[in-house]
Parts: sequence; structure tokens; C-alpha cells
Amino acid sequence: MSRSLPLPRCACIDVGSNTTRLLVAEADGTRLHELVSERAFTRLGASGVGGASGAGAVGPHKIAEVAAIVAHQARLASELGVDSMRVVATAAVRHAIDKQALVAAIDAACGTTLEVLSAEDEARLAFHGAIGTLAEPPPGLLGVVDVGGGSTELVVGTAAGGVTWSVSLAVGSWVLTVADLPSDPPTPAQLDGLRDKLVRVFAAVQAPQPVVAYAVGGSATSMRRLMGVALECEALERGLQALVTRPAAEAAVHLGLHAERARLLPAGILLLDAAARALQAPLRLADGGLREGVVLEQLAALEGLDGQGGPGARERRR
Repeated sequence: MSRSLPLPRCACIDVGSNTTRLLVAEADGTRLHELVSERAFTRLGASGVGGASGAGAVGPHKIAEVAAIVAHQARLASELGVDSMRVVATAAVRHAIDKQALVAAIDAACGTTLEVLSAEDEARLAFHGAIGTLAEPPPGLLGVVDVGGGSTELVVGTAAGGVTWSVSLAVGSWVLTVADLPSDPPTPAQLDGLRDKLVRVFAAVQAPQPVVAYAVGGSATSMRRLMGVALECEALERGLQALVTRPAAEAAVHLGLHAERARLLPAGILLLDAAARALQAPLRLADGGLREGVVLEQLAALEGLDGQGGPGARERRR
């Protein structure tokens, strides 16, 4: 009697500006089945990384903290018997002057290489994760908006052909909160000033117009609790008002959010609104993002190895 092979299982640890996140998932037909998702607020942006100057240092204390968190998440993934694991970093580390020290610390802590993604790779993986987890991707051009703590990516492409256009902007929820919304809660004048700033930033974006755009990233996923999956301009404004009428800690308790996320969400919402206007397309929440894109890419590589007649990862885990 033949024994069925276990499903291929992969992990991604994403070291971002605000959080360090783990995703462990396995292939389940044409969909991803999430096994574990874990988040730690590491706030690399608070170390001066990814700010308006585009450069900064993570610093030795934050490097040690992040390396320990990555090591913990890597152990958790290994205990789940993953076939492949990747640790990736985005804008916060990409712009850090001491990023090689962080790479070395993570390697020493868990023997895993930290991949510092380029802006183009970040855009491609966010698009792949958003569109690749749709049950039935729509035909035509599709957009993806990835709002992170240190940067925002706008991506356009097709389900079949992948990315055809992308841009990375040095504005993120953490960067803008620190620079433009210092009060808690933000004042009406600060919010109006940030709206005007984003009009200027996005005025230079000349994007192909997609039929629909999908929002990914921490700000976007936090919006599901506030307004569902459709992020029309009116819904975004309602979500913003729910956050700025009281301090972030109070809003977090009332809305069921993490306090640090509640503090960053006003800037995140204004970024999502500006991006939707730049793409001139309705904005919806995606089920997947960069981490899902990394996992899907690993699963494709595993299937490619198995298809070449070599010993597959699933056989090795049996």
C-alpha cells in the first residue's frame, strides 16, 4: 500500500521596518494553507533606519534584539519540519549603514542568511503573494499597493505574466508618523499637512491603470477589522476618524488593535488613499503579501526540483 507524501512546507521570516514576521505555510492544491503566523514589533524605524534621509544605523542593541527574534522564529519553523526557509529584509535594512552587521548577527544566531531585498524584488514578491493567493485572479492589469513602515511599493502586472511596472517610494507608515504626525492623536493640521505632502509625492507617479488594486502590508491587513475588504475612499476616511479622535492606546483597545499598530495606522491609511488615487483603481484587501510571495516562490522551486527527477523535499521529510 502506497503512502501519500506530506505536503511541501515552507517558511518566510520578514524583517521589516515595524515588525519581524514569521509565516509557515504548505501547499494545499492551488492555495496556501497557513500553519503558523507570528509577529514581533521590532521597530527598526525607531533606530533611525528608513527615515527621510534614506539612511541610518540599526545599532548594536537593536541588531541583537532582531537576531534573537529571528532565531526564535527560525527554531519554530524548523520544529514544524519546513522543507525550505528564507529570511528576508525590506527597506529598513536596505537603507541601513550597518546592515552587514545585522546579516552577520542573524547568521551567527541561527545559521540562516538574511536576504536584503532590492526594491524591485520587494515589489515582485508582494505582487506574487497578493495575486498568487487569489482564487480566481481577474483578467487584465492588476495593481498591488504594499505600504510598509519605511517605503511604499506600487506594482502593476498580470496574473499570467507577472510584474510589468513598479515604483518604490521612500514613504512608509513609520517614516510619516515620526515626521508628520508627531502628536498622539494627530492634530487636524498635521493630517491636512500630510495629505498635501502625499499629493506632491504621488504626483510624480505615472502608473498604468489597473482594473483593480490589492492592498498588502501591516497597515492594510489591520484595516480588515475596521472596514472589511473593500477600501473605498469613504471607508478609509471612516477608519481614519475612528483612530484620530483619541490617543492610540485608547483607540487600540476600542478597535481591537495592537497599540503600536494603532499609532501607525493614520499615516498608513493616508498612504493607501494616496496610492489608490494614483492608480485610479478600486482598492481591496489581499489575502497574501510579501511573505506569501516568498513562500510561493520556495514552493515553486521545490516542485521544480522534484520535477527534475531528484529526491524531492517531501520525500526527505516523510
